[in-house]
Amino acid sequence: MEEERLSLLRASIEAQSKEIERIFAKVEERRHGKSAAELESLAYQLHNLYCAFEDLFRIVADFFENRIYDRTRYHWELLRRMKLPIEGVRPALLSEESYRLLDSLRAFRHFFRHAYSYELDPRKVALVVEDALELRKVYQQEIERFLAQLQPKGQEGKISTSQGGFT
Repeated sequence: MEEERLSLLRASIEAQSKEIERIFAKVEERRHGKSAAELESLAYQLHNLYCAFEDLFRIVADFFENRIYDRTRYHWELLRRMKLPIEGVRPALLSEESYRLLDSLRAFRHFFRHAYSYELDPRKVALVVEDALELRKVYQQEIERFLAQLQPKGQEGKISTSQGGFT
């Protein structure tokens, strides 16, 4: 049973990773736009990118019954938990570097969702794009390392959290 659950987790993570990559491609495609509409389209994709990562984090948290009860800090807490190894339960999903880059995306997503009367500043959006592109270089390796450390209970070399994340 445990192997089947881990297979489902792996498949879910891999499917979500493909969705994340699809959004990264849209960010790349739209990052050189000059008009206000193109900037808004790019910002929307950055928003979607963080949402897709957050869906990945929910997959991991739900699998390990890692519930978050304080709904006022849900987005921040979910992200923070993904950099924490939980001894005997699961390794960390994120390195400190990825956490920092994703926190930048999280903050932008919050701004984008709640800034109804503000104009987007192209310079600030460019900084978020830069962080997103840095994240693109490392996130897949971190997911692969996370998955490689998962083993069914009772098997030799149980879940290893000794690395404390992926660097």
